[in-house]
Amino acid sequence: MTTSLGALLHAFLVDELPLQKGFRPASTKAYRDGLRLFLTFVAEDRACRLTQLMPEDLTVERVQRFLLHLEEKRHNHRRTRNHRLTILRTFFEFLAQRCPELLAVAQRVAAIAVKRTAPAETRFLEREEIAQLFRRLPSAGPFALRDRTLLLLLYNTGARVQEVADLRIADLDLQGQPSVRLHGKGDKWRTCPLWPQTAQLLEDLLQTRRPAPSTTMPVFVSRGERALTRFGIYKIVRRHTRHLDSLGPPTRRHISPHVFRHTAAVHLLEAGVDVNVIRSWLGHVHLDTTNRYAEITIRTKLAAVQLCEPVATATDSPRRRSIWHNDQALLSWLASL
Repeated sequence: MTTSLGALLHAFLVDELPLQKGFRPASTKAYRDGLRLFLTFVAEDRACRLTQLMPEDLTVERVQRFLLHLEEKRHNHRRTRNHRLTILRTFFEFLAQRCPELLAVAQRVAAIAVKRTAPAETRFLEREEIAQLFRRLPSAGPFALRDRTLLLLLYNTGARVQEVADLRIADLDLQGQPSVRLHGKGDKWRTCPLWPQTAQLLEDLLQTRRPAPSTTMPVFVSRGERALTRFGIYKIVRRHTRHLDSLGPPTRRHISPHVFRHTAAVHLLEAGVDVNVIRSWLGHVHLDTTNRYAEITIRTKLAAVQLCEPVATATDSPRRRSIWHNDQALLSWLASL
């Protein structure tokens, strides 16, 4: 083999994922971290330095031992183990393209089974909780307007936290029918309408920035005028929703920005919005991802039951004979079968 493992890894992370597959930076970093764990394991298994690893050291047996190591030594959940396996499948498929002699190994890695896991809990906030949250938000302070606008935008659009962190002023259209353009997974853009209240808060927020920011500047910034990171947004959400932890079921803890995404989806569904519209709203690739929200809201199920509920009749009313019992032609046809 003439191509070094380092060159292959660099091409995978710098060219294949972000440029060929359209991975966002956060997804590329997740793949990078998963491969770092794997290569560290292989180096320890081979008792050599990372820089001494060769492509032929990446065997299917080491992949299997690595997956076992994740569960038994690192105590990772099966979902984490399955995610690492997805990373390795993608990487070995890339290796097979660059080094055809690794095709057999890549095929065996692709054949490793994914372990079945229970679906992850989909957490969302009730409408009463959302109303209480915004009632309790501070109205004064250096970041009161920013935080209120941030939380309302998360609820309004159901945006992913990275989409909000990457949001730039040029992505906002606050005139006429206000809307926002979000840059989502797979390098795809989508447009979400904004409520008038959300648009007004965004306008007020931008007017407080001095000097007036350019259109390339981020919408949400920290004290030093730097763009909020996904971790910074997470901390803001946690700070303002901590009081809601005790109101929900014991299994719901640590409300994250993604909970607002689930909340937006559930509330749209309960409002009667078509599931395909919700799919486009959230930027889901597959409709199955959106359909799961129909399984988690009891109000939707109750509405469906009420639609199917038979008309109540008096208990002493005579039982009506089915129409087909009086249809002689139908009876004759049935008898001839």
